[in-house]
Amino acid sequence: MMFNSRQRYVHVGGQAVIEGVMMRAPKSVAIAVRRPNGEILIKEDQWRSLSDRWRFLRWPFVRGGLIIVEAMINGMQALTFSANQALEEEEEALGSRALLATVIAALAAGIALFVVLPHVLSGAVLHLFGARLGVEHSVFHVVDGAIKIIIFLTYVRLISLFKEIRRIFEYHGAEHKSVYAYESGQSLTVENARKFSTLHPRCGTAFILVVIVFSILFFSAAFPFVPKFDAFPGVVNHTIAIGMKILFMFPIAGLAYEMIKFSSSKMDHALIRLAVLPGMWMQKFTTREPTDEQLEVALAALRRALHINAQAEGA
Repeated sequence: MMFNSRQRYVHVGGQAVIEGVMMRAPKSVAIAVRRPNGEILIKEDQWRSLSDRWRFLRWPFVRGGLIIVEAMINGMQALTFSANQALEEEEEALGSRALLATVIAALAAGIALFVVLPHVLSGAVLHLFGARLGVEHSVFHVVDGAIKIIIFLTYVRLISLFKEIRRIFEYHGAEHKSVYAYESGQSLTVENARKFSTLHPRCGTAFILVVIVFSILFFSAAFPFVPKFDAFPGVVNHTIAIGMKILFMFPIAGLAYEMIKFSSSKMDHALIRLAVLPGMWMQKFTTREPTDEQLEVALAALRRALHINAQAEGA
């Protein structure tokens, strides 16, 4: 089925998976994977967000946190499906308990790697250079943010050494090119998608950078007003600080989401393009130029997601 991208525009996003791409529209999710025999297999379904049931979850600065959680759920389901197909095994459905456990484990690993470890290393680095600055100083949070970026780029660089991950980065590029073709109003063909960039302003890589910048600004402003417990060892104050960072992670992510959403709709302004440039540059670490065969898979997922979304909306 060919989808005419000049029909009513809806917001779409996606994620690269093993030998494929997951695309999500407001009311649909579609996963397309290339099986070892060359066949493109598509799994599609309607999607009902929690924001459809509780409208307050659509409010600005609230919706961002929900979108992140739902994207993690969709992503885990897509990765499970693609892994099974890559092995030419029958799909094994991921039960609700197993899915919840996987999401919790991923969140815990992310918190340990990008919240706890940078905080501990920031204190160690400042102490090494003789700067005895606590969390109430803005310098502490600037160092914390810099370490987070270094950890992220190092992590991406290390996993990119694996052939399978490099292919996922190529599918990541195919996802961006396909979305660009749709957003430009062109027909969803390989020829049209091929000419677009692999770098997109709404990418999750750019989102991570915005979250880090906002966390530096927020914690630099907030922590000077947090009471210190001088009667207790310094580890108590740092534990409280880490707890606060975890607590405010989703509000900050929600704010970052609003900024990404706003900037991606204003790319015709020179200042906006300049502001998103660092996030676009970071995508050079997580995207690669895809092959036509990979573009074909990404476009298949996008067409099906749009088609199912249209059916769900009664279009």
